[in-house]
Amino acid sequence: MKVGDIVRYLNAVGGGKVTRIDGNIAYVEEEDGFETPVLVRECVVVDPDGGMMPKKRYGSNEPSKYEAPAVAKPAPAAKAAPTPATQQSSVEIVETDEGDTLNVVIGYEPAEAKHLNTSTFDAYLVNDSNYFLYVVYSARRADGKWTCRYNGIVEPNYQVHLEELTHEDLPDMERIAVQYVAFKEGKDYKLKNPAAVEFRLDATKFYKTHCFHENMYFDKPVIAFDIVKNDVPQRQMVIDSSMLEESLKSKKVEAKPARRPVEKHAAHPKKGEIIEVDLHIDELIDSTAGLSNSEMLNIQLDEFRRVMNENIRFKGQRIVFIHGKGEGVLRKALLDELKHKYKSCEAQDASFREYGFGATQIIIH
Repeated sequence: MKVGDIVRYLNAVGGGKVTRIDGNIAYVEEEDGFETPVLVRECVVVDPDGGMMPKKRYGSNEPSKYEAPAVAKPAPAAKAAPTPATQQSSVEIVETDEGDTLNVVIGYEPAEAKHLNTSTFDAYLVNDSNYFLYVVYSARRADGKWTCRYNGIVEPNYQVHLEELTHEDLPDMERIAVQYVAFKEGKDYKLKNPAAVEFRLDATKFYKTHCFHENMYFDKPVIAFDIVKNDVPQRQMVIDSSMLEESLKSKKVEAKPARRPVEKHAAHPKKGEIIEVDLHIDELIDSTAGLSNSEMLNIQLDEFRRVMNENIRFKGQRIVFIHGKGEGVLRKALLDELKHKYKSCEAQDASFREYGFGATQIIIH
């Protein structure tokens, strides 16, 4: 892209003539004569000679605004890496029966699960719904400021690669925020409220094998966070709108992420492998402010039920629930759940050498 080119916005309607370029920001003069600052990677050159920009009517037979306009192919002898614009190809949109309920998950997958100390990690966002999502994925640096690390459209029932992380990146990502707007194109839909979800990213977990778990959206064990579960945003945050413009301008320049359809897998623990589940409330939620003891207990029991329901069909599976010694309230509640809902399962004290007095082992029969 250069000054004088005619461009179209990749993820919005409109465009115009490039009047100046400042770093990764292009200033585009639109038909009304006003200049609009836009990220270079969000623009597509449609006329490099500065001619008339073709107009596009929403709902016409022209390509969807999620498709890249056609560009000239390079000569065979001069093949080059594809630009972000050419990578934004159209994908097949397939809706599912349960897809009108939003479910969004972020997973961090190690490239080398057996060498976590040196491995890189791929961050993926899963859109398990029939809605398009406009997503902004940000991280808070050590100085307290937020940096936008990805923004763009995620198609229905697709998984998008957000970024590749190294251990050096993790200290500047102590908190993650995901903001989203859900919509459908070309059809009626039920309105979903935009939301912003924030969670703590514990860098120490990326060094521990037992912190990576099976997840139905991934082929390998991951560290996963629910962003939206059955239409309910998890861990909502308070947005500082004054930081949005600065975050967008400081966004890292990177290639367009690869996309793939969402696939759900049944979790299959390895034979003989013991599943460890830490039920300490600090491991399940970021803050207990405003929660009563009974509310915290219900959160812990919900996690217990979730793990049990996911593994109840695996006969002989052993699960260790770490609950701490305390006053024994949680342990008693777990045993009551087993007695009434999981009668075929056996409970016993877990290994004292490994867990002390604060863990119970469940064997599924």
